[in-house]
Amino acid sequence: MRIMPRYLPAHRTLVYLSGIAEITLGIAVCFPSTSTYAAWGIMLMLLVFFPVHIYMIGNEKASLGLPKWVLYGRLLLQFGLIWWAFIYT
Repeated sequence: MRIMPRYLPAHRTLVYLSGIAEITLGIAVCFPSTSTYAAWGIMLMLLVFFPVHIYMIGNEKASLGLPKWVLYGRLLLQFGLIWWAFIYT
């Protein structure tokens, strides 16, 4: 909950919805009939998560005490994960 930017409403609801989306898309990518749609959904979800990663870099409380290099690394990792999901399309 601490990593959610303050400008987003209903933090708990968004956390639950994102978890459900991650699980659903992760399962859907395993089946040939839904893998393309799931991969596009994963890419969209990873793009939507960018503000959270940026918020963590700029907010000491949201950073969970992680070093800045780890936070920047997580942000860069998003690009690699988006590319990996793109391969499934």
